[in-house]
Amino acid sequence: MYNKQSNTRQHTHSFGGFILLQAIALLLLIGNTGYGQERIPEITAMELQRDVFYFSSDLLKGRYPGTPEDDLAAEYIRNQFQKAGLTLLSDDGFQHFNIVTTVEAGNRNSLRIADYEAVMKEDFIPLAFSKNDHISAGVVFAGYGFEIDEDSLQWNDYENIDVQNKWVLILRGDPELEDQESLFISYSADRDKVLTARDHDAAGVLLVSGVEYDSKDKLEELHFDKTLSNAGIPVIHIKRHIADKILEETGENIGQIETLLNDTLRHFSFDLSGRIDASTEIILQEVQTQNVIGMVEGNDPDFLEEYIVVGAHYDHLGLGGPGSGSRVPDTLAVHNGADDNASGVAGVIELAYKISANKKKLKRSIIFIAFGAEEMGLLGSAYFVKNPPVDLVSIKAMVNLDMIGRLDKEKRAVMVGGTGTSEETESILHKLNKEQLSLSFSPEGYGPSDHASFYGENIPVFFFSTGAHIDYHTPDDDAYKLNYYGEKDLLEYIDKLLMYLSGMEEPLTFKEAGPKKRSGKGYRFKVTLGIMPDFTSTEENGLGVGGVNKDGPAYSGGMKKGDLIVAMDGKPVTNIYDYMNRLKKLKPGQTITVDIIRQGEKKVLIIQL
Repeated sequence: MYNKQSNTRQHTHSFGGFILLQAIALLLLIGNTGYGQERIPEITAMELQRDVFYFSSDLLKGRYPGTPEDDLAAEYIRNQFQKAGLTLLSDDGFQHFNIVTTVEAGNRNSLRIADYEAVMKEDFIPLAFSKNDHISAGVVFAGYGFEIDEDSLQWNDYENIDVQNKWVLILRGDPELEDQESLFISYSADRDKVLTARDHDAAGVLLVSGVEYDSKDKLEELHFDKTLSNAGIPVIHIKRHIADKILEETGENIGQIETLLNDTLRHFSFDLSGRIDASTEIILQEVQTQNVIGMVEGNDPDFLEEYIVVGAHYDHLGLGGPGSGSRVPDTLAVHNGADDNASGVAGVIELAYKISANKKKLKRSIIFIAFGAEEMGLLGSAYFVKNPPVDLVSIKAMVNLDMIGRLDKEKRAVMVGGTGTSEETESILHKLNKEQLSLSFSPEGYGPSDHASFYGENIPVFFFSTGAHIDYHTPDDDAYKLNYYGEKDLLEYIDKLLMYLSGMEEPLTFKEAGPKKRSGKGYRFKVTLGIMPDFTSTEENGLGVGGVNKDGPAYSGGMKKGDLIVAMDGKPVTNIYDYMNRLKKLKPGQTITVDIIRQGEKKVLIIQL
């Protein structure tokens, strides 16, 4: 992100210096996680560098939630808060909560075809979103498992078959694997196919990889996809030779059928006379992690029970791997997360020292939070707003720091999100910008970081970031690549913002800003409801509504924040995956019903898209 000249001036350490700082990190790790460090109240590049090198050391193994290294990082932060003179909130600075981080196959997984007993992890494996169940039933082959009705694409694998209370054998992928613009992409995910089978009352799904899809026929590794809801029916990934046993009566094999479907681009489904007896058991592994919370109390008796929150998440992706969020999921290596988000949490620590040293100038109190499990879906901030140690209504603004370590020396570009969430935000940001930062504003309150949880509670938010880069969510996000002098400049600006927000006679005036319609590769939504889903829903009974856009169809139809969507257009919705699958099958101008539960009462809304 910065040129050779800036690298020479700002980062005088060579490779040898890098090793030295890694050694310092080791000493810090051994030495009671930071008790022995001496700091000054001012924000310094050296202290930022020291903290970032500690958090992003290989010794902390990527700070994956629920690990001993995650706990070490949290203890380090708590100790720094304590040394800075903060009042520790919750349980001596820790706000513990439980999360699921991994899944594993239990001992009750089995698959029998006639007299053949398949071997788990060799012949088959249940998928992570499978329901735990035992099903003995007939089987139907349903091609690619599509039910597509678009102007330019018609394909219905269920047209001439009855799959009710039967196992459905389905090919993975789609018939246009080489076409990155294929319309099939939106319908080819395993979860989407399982939901379609469930809509047709299938008892369970058997997924198999064709030769073109995966020549090695590798079974899927179990990984947690950050959603606790299962598919509602058993889902098993089987090897091709197992599928060929099921198809034996036809004289065909999976490779031949895949070739036929891909060459003709026509659906092909049929009943089979065999019977499948199978059991599935997926076990969710729960661990404990925590937020770290401290406070500097204000001095004005009229304002000290009002709060400004400044926070950053301290967790990262651990060793990476499938399902971790890594952009190189096939590589198992320490994802150090120096910029994401050791830079942010180091910034919170520096701000804690400086503001604590100047606490006599505060009117409102300032709460400092290091959030856990952000990478798992904003879980730490979601837990905080649902279990706040202070009255949530008394929180008047939230400032979030996420990836603030790569300020370009020349451009000095900083993205500030949430600028539309109060009437006063943009004028304040302009007025305070004496560091000559190049600020770009994004008005939306929702975004891919912890401020979204606060915006969902009608709290004005500020989201600071120096932007993504090629090392994002890879093992290459290392401490020596950060611009610590640039981060110092940004933090001095944020310090002025926090002091300004603390001293305002009247708090910020909250204003709704978003969400707006988004699109992404693989999801070709033609319509939007205009809601922000509650991604932290942990039940299998619907999708929570985290917010409603006043310009969207859902608002016009009477939907409110806090509603639980349980069905769309007469079809059940149990989780975010169901919701997205339902949404992409709807059309502009269509009028649908949406079943919701509001304060324990079921209601039906009529919404025109």
